[in-house]
Formats: sequence, structure tokens, C-alpha cells
Amino acid sequence: MDRFSDMAMFVSIVKHQGLAAAGRELGLSPASMTARLKALEARYGVKLLNRSTRHISLTDSGDLYYKSCLEILENVKEAEHLIQSGVKEVKGALKIVAPRDIGKQYILPILSEFCALYPDIVPYIYLDDKVSNIAESGMDIVIRYGELADSSLISRKLLSSRRVLCASSEYLAEYGTPLTPQDLAQHKCLAMLRSNEELKTWHFQDKDNKNSITVVPNRFSDDGEVIRLWALEGIGIALKSWLDVKADIEHKRLVTVLDGYMKNFSGAMSASSSDLNVVYISKKYQPKRIRLFLDFLFEKLA
Repeated sequence: MDRFSDMAMFVSIVKHQGLAAAGRELGLSPASMTARLKALEARYGVKLLNRSTRHISLTDSGDLYYKSCLEILENVKEAEHLIQSGVKEVKGALKIVAPRDIGKQYILPILSEFCALYPDIVPYIYLDDKVSNIAESGMDIVIRYGELADSSLISRKLLSSRRVLCASSEYLAEYGTPLTPQDLAQHKCLAMLRSNEELKTWHFQDKDNKNSITVVPNRFSDDGEVIRLWALEGIGIALKSWLDVKADIEHKRLVTVLDGYMKNFSGAMSASSSDLNVVYISKKYQPKRIRLFLDFLFEKLA
């Protein structure tokens, strides 16, 4: 078989997390899939997959090959679009994932404008506060808070932000305003869940020292928008991104407290640790629709 077919086969195996399911998609028997995978590994002299009876995982070489396959197959698909519909026409799927608050308040209006300019673009937007494996998720663009550890990806700052503690004026009138981080132990707090981890240790820094305070939340959610709505209802104090609650603060629906401290869910206290970033896989020949949307996004949020 040719190398292009092998690439498509390998991507299908990773996508379906198994040879049998990938074989059904490609119309090949399990024996044929196994033989082709062995031949592929023999050609390059490396092991691409770790396999057990129930699970597969990429080796380091397999991860490199998988990312390269995704890029090459995407470029071929884009070239086919250009040949079939003309160089000037922009079409195809655009898959974006963003935190729920940011997605609704900022990204959705921009995406609607973009799709009005390019009606043959088919948008997929996933509103999710959890950061997934970008290379394996199939996403074109990931919008997320915080700094990036994976150097194989491109990360560009969209907007500067910071963490703020906020509550409704009704809550503060009833329970009082905390004056130090330690005072939060006496307050009702609203905490995020991230991959089932309770983010109830909040970190503070002023000009003199750092503090880590473990609050006792009265409510948890893995959805940042839910945390914001609870704060608006006067249920407790929330640790939120400034961008999420900017409009609520400006319209006095929420009030910030402990403004003299830098705050975060982790000990990372750099100025950029709470910024909003756009992340995507580095591609030498990035599809035109993605390049156009990134340019449009930065122009609108400038």
C-alpha cells in the first residue's frame, strides 16, 4: 500500500482507539489491519503503538508520526477543496473549543460575523472549561486560559486578564466583606471542579508575601458559567477570570474583593498565567479557513 493510505489508516486507528473499529471504517479485516501496521512499523524500524487487549497508546515516535499524518492529510484535503472550488473560495469545517463564559460572551458573536463573510464555512463550537489533548481532539483552535507547557503547539495571547474574587452586593451586605485571604474561611465560597479535582486551594500574593488558603466551598461545578451565575444569585464568593465577569462588575451586578492581591487557582503567579490564549497545532501550510479566522479573531479583540 502507498504511504498516503498508511497515514489514513494510522490516523483512523488512533481516532477509534483500536484496529478493529478502524478496520470497519476502512473496510479491512482485523488481520489485514494488523499486517499493515506491522509492515508500517517495519518500514521505519520503530514501534508506533503500545497495544494491549483493551487499549492502545502512542509511543514517542508514534506521536510524532500521528501529528505529521494529521498535517499532511489536512493539507491534501485543503488542496482538494482548492482544486474543486477555486482558490478564492473558502469552505470546510472550523472546529473551536472555548471556556463556556468566554465562548458565549466573546467568541460566538465573532464567529457569527465570520460565517456571514464566509457562508461555506461550517462552524463547530464546543463550550468546555476542560483542556483536552489538542493533537488528538480534532480541534482546529483551542481558546484557553493560562500558560502552555507543550512546546509543539503554537500559543498566542488573545487578551490580558487576571483572577478576581467577586460576589454580589447582597451577599456582602449579609455576610460582610473579607479583608484578608484568611477571612475567606468564614465565607461561603464557590469552587471549580477540573477533571474531578476540587479547586479549593486558592493562592494569593501581595507585595510582601504569598499565601495559600484552602476554602470550604458550599457549591462546586465544572462549568465556569454556573459559578458566575451562582455569584450573581448571591450564593457565595467566586474566583473568576476578569474577562468572564467584566460586564457584571461594570454594571455593578458583582463587586470585587481583596483587590490588593494577585490570585490564582495554582501557585503560578506570573503576569501571564491568567491571560486568554489561542492555541493551535503548528502547521507549515495551515488551511486558509483557519488562518482567516485567526486573523479575524485578533482583529476583533485587538
